[in-house]
Amino acid sequence: MIRRLLIANRGEIAVRIIRTCREMGIETVAVYSTADQESLHVRLADKAVCIGPPPSSQSYLMGNNLIMAALHTGCDAIHPGVGFLSENPGFARLVRDTGLGFIGPKPELIELLGDKVQARATAQRFGLPITPGTKTAVADGAEALEAVQTLGFPVIIKAAAGGGGKGMRVVREEQELAEQLSIAQAEAAAAFADPRVFIERYLENPRHVELQILAAGNAQVAVLGERDCSVQKNHQKLIEESPSPGVSERMRGQMAQGAVKLFQELGYQGAGTIEFLVNQEDFYFMEVNARLQVEHPVSECITGTDMVREQILACTEGRMEIEPQAVRIQGWAMECRINALSPGRITGLHVPGGPGVRFDTCLYAGCMVPPYYDALVGKLIVHGPNRERVLARMDRALAELGIEGIQTNRSEQREIIQESRFRSGSFGTAYYEEREKQRPKECAHAR
Repeated sequence: MIRRLLIANRGEIAVRIIRTCREMGIETVAVYSTADQESLHVRLADKAVCIGPPPSSQSYLMGNNLIMAALHTGCDAIHPGVGFLSENPGFARLVRDTGLGFIGPKPELIELLGDKVQARATAQRFGLPITPGTKTAVADGAEALEAVQTLGFPVIIKAAAGGGGKGMRVVREEQELAEQLSIAQAEAAAAFADPRVFIERYLENPRHVELQILAAGNAQVAVLGERDCSVQKNHQKLIEESPSPGVSERMRGQMAQGAVKLFQELGYQGAGTIEFLVNQEDFYFMEVNARLQVEHPVSECITGTDMVREQILACTEGRMEIEPQAVRIQGWAMECRINALSPGRITGLHVPGGPGVRFDTCLYAGCMVPPYYDALVGKLIVHGPNRERVLARMDRALAELGIEGIQTNRSEQREIIQESRFRSGSFGTAYYEEREKQRPKECAHAR
């Protein structure tokens, strides 16, 4: 068992990791930029080290500074959290070369799975269906035109080295192709220092479904159910739930079977998520996120699992306490991401409670929400026996949640929860965009 862990992250995910470490008897070291010196994760950790000024490029993305902080404070390992350097193979390799443990898969696997072109080929090799598309990166307009003549319109151009909507462009007509290709390549180069893109057939309104995996680096691979992440704004997830209301038992079994085979063959270690696009009764591999996900609490609720604990055990001791064959899905769970719409100081905070309600956050009355980082300030998670009860519970919990001093998307989340189409469970990734088009302009601007 490791004695001391440096958390190379900030905000609510750092707080989440600290809490599990405290239960495991592991000391924690927080890192922070000068903008985060008042943050909750700094207060909760056993030690804290300032690693630079506010811009993430000068603090949380400075791998050498993070490793020096870990060595200076006598840490045994580093947990990368989510975002920042969590899927950076160079950082993972540097951590291990320094003699520290890395709470994540091997650098070679992060590199393989982080390249979407290679990941698609790997998934296909192990029998998972992929969306029709190019097998290699597309270099120029001529190659792109040749590809779409086979695929047909519409198509989507995607960055080979990243996600989150960056380097991603939907093309519906031939005259748009060259321009959109150039824009996607430029965005990919700026965001990921890699201009490579590939092309897939575009599915108009699929569901976005992902399987949560825990693996110990051997044949021990556990599937903690699937999550539906179809409610998205600009490719950024807003609401996640499990189980998915649009996945049949047959499809669920096929997804799990393929995912287990893939992770076993790769010798994967730690937490990982395999993402699919679901189009009616067909599903297609999209990507693997080789890290803990923001929405992992949904899977924790329906399986009774502390995923951070299992992740640490898998990556430091090569074992898990969870028995893959013993995993049982119990009830329904849902998460609403609470995003800050403006920076500022929190002047008041009321956290909802009651049966089946959990709020993961980095906020406290008096803290400062800086303008430099991801907008996520909290995750409201509810659990109940079925989707109907969960919807009622989430509506009640959102109504109780009070965050004063900044603007958040709480009201919008409650509007979505109350809408008949969302409540019906019949929606895909186009849901949010279609919803915005149908809203009166004065309402859209009033938020």
